[in-house]
Amino acid sequence: MKDRSNPTNPTNPRRTTLRPLMRACAALAASAFAGLCSPAFAAFPEKPITLVIPYTPGGAADVVGRIIARHLVLHLPGSSVVVENKPGAGTVLAATAVAQARPDGYTLFYSGNTTYTMNPALRARIGFDPIRSYEPIGMIGTVPLAIVAHPSAPADTLAKLIALAKQKPGQMTMASFGAGTSSHFVGELFKAQSGISMVHVPYKGSAPMMQDLIGGQIPFAVDTTLAAGPQAQAGRIKVLAVSSPKRAINLPDVPTLAESGLPGFDLTAWGALVAPRGLPADVRGALVKSLAAAMATPAMREDLRRVGIEVLDEPPSAYEARVNRELPAMRALVSRAGMSAD
Repeated sequence: MKDRSNPTNPTNPRRTTLRPLMRACAALAASAFAGLCSPAFAAFPEKPITLVIPYTPGGAADVVGRIIARHLVLHLPGSSVVVENKPGAGTVLAATAVAQARPDGYTLFYSGNTTYTMNPALRARIGFDPIRSYEPIGMIGTVPLAIVAHPSAPADTLAKLIALAKQKPGQMTMASFGAGTSSHFVGELFKAQSGISMVHVPYKGSAPMMQDLIGGQIPFAVDTTLAAGPQAQAGRIKVLAVSSPKRAINLPDVPTLAESGLPGFDLTAWGALVAPRGLPADVRGALVKSLAAAMATPAMREDLRRVGIEVLDEPPSAYEARVNRELPAMRALVSRAGMSAD
């Protein structure tokens, strides 16, 4: 006789009754486990996004980065963006840290061609590759640089500065906001095209350099028109010329270097927002879409224009094209001017 009380007996009614219940419980447990483990990206962003700026507070990149942060959160539901200033080694410190960060969308990087084309041209070893290390989220804009001077400096035009430097070869100084930065490159191109020799004095950012220029510790420098414009309008410095092929939107009365006797001079800073290479497609899509929506608004465009930024209406793919086009030219300038990272 079969023992019908045995739960292993296939004819046991208890076992037959338990089967559907056990299957239902197993399915419920599997569903709950999957819910805990999988849809992390579907909820992006779940925590604050860090936007790394490779300069000290107060400079052009810092100002633009904070504009980006302020407008990005309005078009990325549930997000908050924290700006982190990480200066050092002419942007290389921050650029390397971002390149090595987890590619999850929570670390973004705003910088310009200082990072993406100039440092790679100048430094033999850096901890990132401008193409392979980053994914472009969006192009932001361009800003000219300017040859600036303390009000007491013995030159109020570019022609007078060139003449003075030729009378005192190697005796005058010109500061930049860091070795390998766009400020450094514009200064070297200016010296090369004008045939003068001036001593390069690198600073650790625009803000400390501008402070010393205003205080008279340095007579001449190269800075962005974003930083120079307000100081010039307040009479604290004078601007001799700008580096773009056309006059700056916030300094319309200042001639270009090309207008001032250096035909063809054109070296302008441009900026892009990038992330570490390897973002999940949906996360990258959310970031690209949100930035594009912000950049299309009159409010963000006006905020950028107000500080002297010419908005770049280019797709993210333009980043790689710009790097590939500009990097050889920067390498040629390094060789021609005998530039070093020191």
